[in-house]
Amino acid sequence: MCPGCLRPATDCICKTKHPTLQHAGDGIVRLHRETKGRKGSGVTLVRGVACDAAELKALAKALKAACGVGGAIKDGVIELQGEQRQKIKPLLEARGYTVKIAGG
Repeated sequence: MCPGCLRPATDCICKTKHPTLQHAGDGIVRLHRETKGRKGSGVTLVRGVACDAAELKALAKALKAACGVGGAIKDGVIELQGEQRQKIKPLLEARGYTVKIAGG
């Protein structure tokens, strides 16, 4: 339930207050690797996870612990330090997500 409009999250009419619901996309979680703006240090981006902020935070914590790296959540996107795409793909699939590795 949406705490703002008291409707189911899929029927929410105040999505501007819930940025994590807007990043849901097509239901496929995409794993990106990015170095732009990070002085050559690569990070793994997990985009398209359809869940609320508390669940996203718990998922990020579990992924960071499984990989043994640090990370953050920015605008509904989980950032993990380093190249972690091959490690976290089976972890996300075990949780029931459809996962694609995006990029080169």
